[in-house]
Amino acid sequence: MIDFEEEIERFKPSLDVEAVEDAIVKSDLTDMTDIMMELIKERDGNKR
Repeated sequence: MIDFEEEIERFKPSLDVEAVEDAIVKSDLTDMTDIMMELIKERDGNKR
């Protein structure tokens, strides 16, 4: 049987996961809202 308390005490997060997490948090990602706002600006700029 698994001793969950013992497993939790021995748990150490993977360094790879922490590195990926830092990279994601630090990067400036464009989301769908940013893309749509840029398309609207371009569209409105072309009408004038």
